[in-house]
Amino acid sequence: MPAIREANNLGDVLKYEAPNLYSRDRVTVAAGQTLPLGTVLGMVTATGKVKQIDPSATDGSQYAAGVLMQDADAHLADRNDGLMVARHAIVADHALQWPAGIAAEEQQAAILQLKALGVLVRTGA
Repeated sequence: MPAIREANNLGDVLKYEAPNLYSRDRVTVAAGQTLPLGTVLGMVTATGKVKQIDPSATDGSQYAAGVLMQDADAHLADRNDGLMVARHAIVADHALQWPAGIAAEEQQAAILQLKALGVLVRTGA
């Protein structure tokens, strides 16, 4: 019998968050991208909008700002209904979504940036 693979849900990514929605921030996802749940986000300094982290960027999105808590289809226009975990939380490493071709040292740097925000990345969580 073939195996059935279920897509990740919020429980696969988010393992702990503070009470009363303290860990969450509403964000605007910048146009031109379609991001899955668990995407590690960077924030563009000039606009405050988020996009997938890009270690080679110079607009602020090279630094990890949080983890996307839902799929976001912003390929045509900005989505101002985004939700990210931004502080005091634990996320599972296996459920995080990284840009293609990100180097291991860039990924580790982003994990340390998340840790500085209070978002801990746990292996096997």
